[in-house]
Amino acid sequence: MKIRPLHDRVIIKRTEEERTSPGGIVIPDSATEKPIKGKVIAVGKGRILENGSIRALDLKAGDKVLFGKYSGTEVKVDGEELLVMKEDDIMAVIEG
Repeated sequence: MKIRPLHDRVIIKRTEEERTSPGGIVIPDSATEKPIKGKVIAVGKGRILENGSIRALDLKAGDKVLFGKYSGTEVKVDGEELLVMKEDDIMAVIEG
């Protein structure tokens, strides 16, 4: 199944955090928090402005981003957990 976000929404797949500490200790799933980093899978066409024009999004598919811990709505597509959120909920793009 393909999913396409509408307007100024983006679809993000969370990136997995390291399960081992720098000292070599394995961290169990129950002690880890949900990651706040992810990769943009798809973007909408853009925000519709009051005059009817469309402002394109600054993001593109493939961008690595930071977002708030409780941002977005979790959805499952083909057994894969994804987040759908507005562009405004994304705090930064990770470059490099």
